[in-house]
Amino acid sequence: MKKNLLHAGVFCLLVAGWLSSTVAFAQSDPSGKKRISDTYAITNATVFTAPGQAGIKATVLIKDGLIQGVGTNLSLPKEAKLIAGDSLYIYPGFIDGASDVGITKPKDPEKPDNFVSSNPSDEIAGITPWRSAVDQYSSKDSKVEDLRKVGFTIVQIMPDGGMIAGKAAIVLLGSDNSTNLLVENSGLVASFRGSRGMYPGTAVGVMAKFREVYDNTKLTTQRSQKYTTVAGLKRPEITPTYSAMEDVVAGKIPVLFSASSELEIRRAISLQKDKGFKLILTGLEEYEEVLDVIKASGAGVLVKLEIPDDKAIKAQKDDAKDEVKELNARVKESYDKALAQAGKLEAAGIPFAFTTAGVKSGDIMKAMRTMIANGLSEKAALAALTTNAATILEINKIAGSIEKGKIANLIMSTDSLFAEDSQIKHVMVDGFIFDYETKAKKKASKEGEGKGAVKIDGNWDYTSESPAGSGSGVLSIQKDGSNYTGTITYDDPSGSGKATAPISNVVLDGSALSFSFEVNANGMAITVDVAGQVDAGSFEGTMTVGEFGSFPFEGTLNPTLIANK
Repeated sequence: MKKNLLHAGVFCLLVAGWLSSTVAFAQSDPSGKKRISDTYAITNATVFTAPGQAGIKATVLIKDGLIQGVGTNLSLPKEAKLIAGDSLYIYPGFIDGASDVGITKPKDPEKPDNFVSSNPSDEIAGITPWRSAVDQYSSKDSKVEDLRKVGFTIVQIMPDGGMIAGKAAIVLLGSDNSTNLLVENSGLVASFRGSRGMYPGTAVGVMAKFREVYDNTKLTTQRSQKYTTVAGLKRPEITPTYSAMEDVVAGKIPVLFSASSELEIRRAISLQKDKGFKLILTGLEEYEEVLDVIKASGAGVLVKLEIPDDKAIKAQKDDAKDEVKELNARVKESYDKALAQAGKLEAAGIPFAFTTAGVKSGDIMKAMRTMIANGLSEKAALAALTTNAATILEINKIAGSIEKGKIANLIMSTDSLFAEDSQIKHVMVDGFIFDYETKAKKKASKEGEGKGAVKIDGNWDYTSESPAGSGSGVLSIQKDGSNYTGTITYDDPSGSGKATAPISNVVLDGSALSFSFEVNANGMAITVDVAGQVDAGSFEGTMTVGEFGSFPFEGTLNPTLIANK
């Protein structure tokens, strides 16, 4: 005998007291600011644990912000909140290197009355290695949410400034209730940005000044060490600049050199060879002609996650004059080369990651898919967003893949990540879940008569799984003109026998079916949303019960009714 859904399923839990004991803190929180639970089990999802690994049907168990296990036979604790992952694709959360997200610009220092443009103070000249990105970062910046919405869970933030802006930090894009700080000092941020109207005002001047600061730091460090052990030595002049540069000279942290062009890349690598510091090249935009130089340097590589604007390409006309056509051909060739660069970086065997500095978050997935269409493999694309980024930023022990013991940073999408219609539905950061609205792949049709439409009218036997076990019931759907109506029967939560509720919002979009109904439990109206796919008289999807979670929902169209049609 089949168990009724409300007797052994989720509604039984509501009546038995689960509702009253959890309603105080189990409210839906799409912002992710409050954990509904510290323990989650995302069941029966398609999980991609790392780049190059095939997707597997598995459960991911999370507790206290850490991944506890990935597999099919996990022992789930009773307190685990179940999330039905049947229709979800799970990937490691993205990692952004050398980002400007959440960074506010510091106030420019005032020039003193005795200012000399040929010999300005370090701070005025843009040499501020003591500054920290943490002091300039605001998690409330709208860009933080925008970046998280497209899958980024960890960012390395750079302070704003001049040629030596300060120290980068690595933070989680997690709850506002946490500091989210992972690494406070992850690199020194430098660029070829000269100081207007003073020295160093040119890229060559910046290189000379960088060498001077580096050498003076090294010399001051050596003198300081001797000064404390040898009598009679002149006291070394220790400055904030030299103190802040010591970790770079000692090789403890890398220099994140912004180098967008081939010339800047060569200049940064020249400085690296000369002084021997660890180097990460960031913001690369033009690099195809120096791939061999980059590879030989051993530097970390952060490519700007952006593609050139194609407006000039789209504006080209077939009836243009010959000289215009020649110009257009050169523009098109340059454009195509830019799109193919990332693929050539992969072909050269150079591990790289991405930076979103200066990039609009809404353009990120388009840029990613365009790079893939122009030669970059999906494996390399995912590695650049996850494992490569973690390795370059030296956090690969705690992030970058879905493994036991790593931070619970996950992306849950509606399809394979780089598919054209794939959408990110949930992002988990540090064990906090952020929910995002997904849109129908195409305009919904209630008629069910469009291309690819399937039959749904009739009586369906359905089953559902919940923390209390399996349950079943009957769903009846009738066609009413261009719309659908129907009912669903279940055991009344009040214990007064059978109850019937009308279904509403019935939408058939190709093979995608969704509907809703309401159940009154102890005076509280609970909305139940069901959504899934119909295929040859079968239905597979999920049942979301108000604010209490989602559970597998399957149905079979009664064969007798099929025969009668």
